[in-house]
Order: sequence, then C-alpha cells, then structure tokens
Amino acid sequence: MPKSPIADPNEDYPRWYQDVIAKAGLAENGPVRGTMVIRPYGYAIWERIQADIDRRIKAAGADNVYFPLFIPESYLQREAEHVEGFSPELAVVTHAGGKDLTEPVVVRPTSETVFGEQMAKWVNSYRDLPLLLNQWANVVRWEMRPRLFLRTSEFLWQEGHTVHADAEDAAAYALRIHHDVYRDFLVDTLALPVLLGRKTAEERFAGAINTMTCEGITRDRKALQLATSHELGQNFARAFDITYTDEGGTVQTAWTTSWGASTRLVGGLIMGHGDARGLRLPPRIAPTQVAIVVVRDEDGAVDAARQLGDAIAATGARVQVDADTHTGFGRRATDWELKGVPLRIDLGPRDLAEGQATVVRRDTGEKLPIPLGEVPGRIEPLLNEIQAAMLGEATDFRESATTDVASIDEALEAGREGVGRIDWAKLGPEGERRLLDDGVSVRCIQRPDGTVPATEDEPNLQAIVARAY
Repeated sequence: MPKSPIADPNEDYPRWYQDVIAKAGLAENGPVRGTMVIRPYGYAIWERIQADIDRRIKAAGADNVYFPLFIPESYLQREAEHVEGFSPELAVVTHAGGKDLTEPVVVRPTSETVFGEQMAKWVNSYRDLPLLLNQWANVVRWEMRPRLFLRTSEFLWQEGHTVHADAEDAAAYALRIHHDVYRDFLVDTLALPVLLGRKTAEERFAGAINTMTCEGITRDRKALQLATSHELGQNFARAFDITYTDEGGTVQTAWTTSWGASTRLVGGLIMGHGDARGLRLPPRIAPTQVAIVVVRDEDGAVDAARQLGDAIAATGARVQVDADTHTGFGRRATDWELKGVPLRIDLGPRDLAEGQATVVRRDTGEKLPIPLGEVPGRIEPLLNEIQAAMLGEATDFRESATTDVASIDEALEAGREGVGRIDWAKLGPEGERRLLDDGVSVRCIQRPDGTVPATEDEPNLQAIVARAY
C-alpha cells in the first residue's frame, strides 16, 4: 500500500492539519512570521464563504462600507477596557514617510473605535436609526503562536457595526445576526453543528456587555470559536459621543453592537470534516463539486468526459474535467481526495465500452457505477445527500464527544478529553477559574434547548467546557 501523503490524524493531529493545508493547496506561511499566503484553492473556498455570509448580512439590512487600515492610537485610548484587551496584540506605526509620526497609528486590530468616530457624525436624529454597517477587510493582531487559518497575525474577516436607539433593539439585532447569519450559515452551508451560547464575563469581548459565540467541535475533540456577536451597550457610544435626538427632542446616548467572522472558518472546515485522506468539503461550499477524472486518453475518453461535464454543468453543479492523462490516474485521484471534492467521476475506455461511469463519494468512499446517460440527473440528489450526511455525521461526533457531568472535578476531566456539559449554577465563576488554571475554559453558557440566554442569571443554564484553539 502506498504511503499516505499526509500524517495520520489519530497519531499526530497538528501535523495532519498542516499536511492537509499544504497538500490540498490551501495556504502557506508568509515571509513575516505569523502571516499567511492564501493559495487559489483556499481563496476560492473563502470567496464562497464570503459571498454566502455577505448575502445573509444584506438580507438582515446592513450595508457594506470600508474604513481605513490605520487608526489613530488616541481613538483606542478613549475606550479603556477595549485598548487594555487588545494592547498585547497591537501593531503600532511610529515612523512613516521618512519621519517620526506626531501621533502613532495602530494597524487595524478591529474597527469599533474608527467606526464609532464616524457613526457619531452620521447619527443625529432617531430617524437615522438603526444604522447598520458591515466591512470586509483585513486586520492585524500580532500573534505569538501562529497556526494557518486558526491564528495568524493578519487575517481576513467581516466586521459589522451598528447603532440603535435602545438596548432592546441592539440586543435583538445582535441575536438576529448571530442566529440568522452565523448559525444558519455554519449549519446549512458548512454542515458544522455549532453550539450557540453566551460568553462568561471572563471570556467576553473587551468593552462588550455581552458576547455570543458559535462554537464548533473539532475532530480532536477541542472547541473552536467560529463567529461572535457583541452587545457593546453604551460604552463606545459614550466614548465617541454617539447620540441622537429622540421624537420628544431630548438628546439620548445610543446603543451599539459589533459582530464578526474570519478566515478561521476555513480552519473550522478542515478540522470539522477532514479525515485520514485529507479535506472533505460539504457540497454547498465546495468550489468544485464534481471532478471528472479521465483514466486514459483512449477511445474518445477525453471528449466524452467534456461532454459529460457540460451536461452536469447544465444542471447547475460546479464541475471540472481532469484530462491530465500524462499524470498517473492514482496520483490524480489522490489529489482530488485531498482537496475534498464531494464527487469524483472516473471515466476511461472500459467505462465507455460498458456505457457507464464510476461515481465516487468523498464523504464515504462509496463507488457507484451509474449508466452514463443517467449521471447528470443523479448529481444534484447525490450532492444533497452528501450535504445532509456530513451534517449528521458531524452532529453525531459532537454528541459522542460530549459528557454530562455533575461536579467541577468531573467537568475538568471531561474538558481535558472532549466536551463537558454541567449546570452553570454548579460551576459558576469560581469553578470557571479552576478550569482555566488547567487550560480548560467555559466556551459558552446556554439554555437546555441550546438557545442563547439573555443573562447569566437565568435559571437552569448549562455551561459547555472544553480545551480550545
């Protein structure tokens, strides 16, 4: 049996993760430590992620804008808790154009402050509210322990920033984004069965009064934060004087939110679905859904593959014909497996003689001999079946990795090996600190039905504990 091009995930999961990224052609380390070069295939996945999330954000009423990469350092100083939370990660420019700057500028770590400055100018009356904005951009957070897609010093993301007339409207909108944009995208498109919940005071975003999270569970039984939404209360509004005149003519301080998801989602895809043969992509996010691999260029196999590709493309599927017969068939089949393409169709002279093609499912490895004339009509049902099967498999894995526990010691043990679920009342802030001392954290607090609580003080809440990336 030929040696696998990637490490065994059961023996060396970190090496497996790096191998998948390299062999599938997703990304490479950049020239500056902690930076990342995203290769065409990796960027094609990100483009599909971006397009789907952007569509959902616009459906929620937000408009796209763009703000500068450089932020005056004084802006961050105006919200003390915020700057304290980001201080260790900041990249600061003090010299430019051959001169020392009169005021240092920070390379954007997030944009609450620069949005706040402008939104204060744009909001004057209750008629201007709500103001719903979103930005697609890069950000810089100087990372001490980089890992491609998961933690890099520069990454791509979207960040939403909104202004509301009252706390209730701000909270409702942050929750809407969290559920209708992030949760629905992660579950319906990425087939990742995320856990929704509220972050504890220990874990929430610097300057926020509430942070909500979507937590994924990786195949090595750790948690991975995939998207967050923040209620910022009036903290940033006070710092940047975001006020409005209400219907009665009284000047009121506004309420703001922010929310974001990044290229970490690509890492979540790899760790949520990958296996010993490489990446596995849910059909809805796969740049190529069907790869037709010509076995040998004989008896019109290439022309037949291209005709089949055209027929499949006409059904709406994203298809690519691999006619590089100068490279061995086995090597090419392995490469398509590494890239996680949901369906591979092997087509050679023998298949043509028999009037059929061999369709291979990437999720299960099952090989399906299908008459050539029936192949185009079978593609969409197969892709839908794979999408549902991958979500079901990931959900089953998450449940198998989760243990219900009744004490802090049991929670600690469960969190070391996978996911623990414990009554929040039995854990509490003191128990949370005990877990943190051992590298286990409360990933979120949620209601028994898996929804997000309005406060930490609701009765019958459960805490999800795990080690995290």
